[in-house]
Amino acid sequence: MPTTRTACPTTTTTGDDRPRAFAGRALAAAVLGFFVITLEAVIVNIALPSIRYDVGGGITGLQWVVDGYTLMFAALLLSSGSLADRVGARRAFGIGVAIFALASAACGLAPNLGALVAARLVQGAAAAVMMPSSMALIGHAYPDPVRRGRAVAVWAMGGLTYGAIEAGAAGFAAPRVIAAFAVAGVALAAFLAAQALRAHPMVPLDLFASRTATVSVVVGFAFIVGYYGLPFVMSLYLQQLRGLSALAAGAAFVPMMLIGAILTPFSARIAERIGTRALISIGLALMTAGLAILALVPASTPVWVLAALMVPIGLSGPLVMPPMTAALLNAVPPHRAGVAGGVFNTSRQVGGALAVAVFGALLAQPAGFLHGLRSSLLIAAAASLAAAAASLLLRPAPTATTGRTHDQP
Repeated sequence: MPTTRTACPTTTTTGDDRPRAFAGRALAAAVLGFFVITLEAVIVNIALPSIRYDVGGGITGLQWVVDGYTLMFAALLLSSGSLADRVGARRAFGIGVAIFALASAACGLAPNLGALVAARLVQGAAAAVMMPSSMALIGHAYPDPVRRGRAVAVWAMGGLTYGAIEAGAAGFAAPRVIAAFAVAGVALAAFLAAQALRAHPMVPLDLFASRTATVSVVVGFAFIVGYYGLPFVMSLYLQQLRGLSALAAGAAFVPMMLIGAILTPFSARIAERIGTRALISIGLALMTAGLAILALVPASTPVWVLAALMVPIGLSGPLVMPPMTAALLNAVPPHRAGVAGGVFNTSRQVGGALAVAVFGALLAQPAGFLHGLRSSLLIAAAASLAAAAASLLLRPAPTATTGRTHDQP
């Protein structure tokens, strides 16, 4: 029966190609989503002086423009991770993209500061829906740990924040600031208690029985303190104290961003050679050194030297985030990919929001802008150093032969 045999190769090839085609489309969507989310979070820092000129507002107003986005991002990431697990990653991602596009248009058309902040809040909510669903898309499309690590390498192109922002304008002893911190503490305690008692919690607390999951939260938080906080303080410094235009200030960040973009596709292969733990530790050490040196150089340092000193911080991005994300996805069961991604990205966005809030408060203190700038960079360096120490607790990553590991102690 030759006719039955001739059909077999065609059927097999089609069956093999479909998963590969889906994986490619899922990766492309995740890359594009991560790119616009990250770009929106970072690029606004360069435009802050222009925004202040066009719509008004002091340092506090500019902080809300930045943190309005990251605040909603961080607040809704956990819910969005659960949503991605329940309704499907593709559907959740599509909803997030549509809302994000509409909110971006509203930002461009905002007539005043209040409208801009409101649009940024909606943007952050949409980004919160997109981020964990994009991670889940990659987790489902690449079941093999090694291929998933390479895919992640490509993908890597409330009350507490309010209190930190307002502390810059009103002081840390102001009643509304103290009340905000108190509300944040009570809310956190209530959330943890509720999650412990629920039969089907939004964040299963046993997720943190995984050492990798716990370390990823620490690393994600501390890393973004420096990675997001640096552009915020340095863009203001370069434009307000050094007199650069927005274009010239943006050019100073190009070497930092360019080195990260070039290295990112190779980070997974480097991790396969020297190990995930070593790569993450090296990246965090580079960030610590870069931030500390920037904090200590004289105020008269040429701008091109400052741009060169920011390169190690840009270099740390692909050395830390892609392997950390891949290690997390390898450490949790597939049905918890969305929740794990939500927890991880919540830690990152909380770190970014608090960095902008606290650093903005320091810049506005009576001690002066330069004192606040240096204090901010040293705080970021200390956080990065603590994350480097925490990264040493990571377990070895799974290999292609050992397969997926769920690193319960």
